[in-house]
Amino acid sequence: MLRTIMIGNYSMVQGQYVRTLSDGRIVIRVGHRLHTGFPVSSDIAA
Repeated sequence: MLRTIMIGNYSMVQGQYVRTLSDGRIVIRVGHRLHTGFPVSSDIAA
C-alpha cells in the first residue's frame, strides 16, 4: 500500500508502507531507502 509522509515543513515522500512507530510516525520504503515521518491525511495529499 502506498502512503505519503511529511519529512519537513514542505517535503513529502510517497512510498511503500513498512510499519507504524509508537509515536505515530510511519516508515515507508522508496527503493532501498527507508523514510520516517508523519502521515499525511487524504484531504492534504489530494
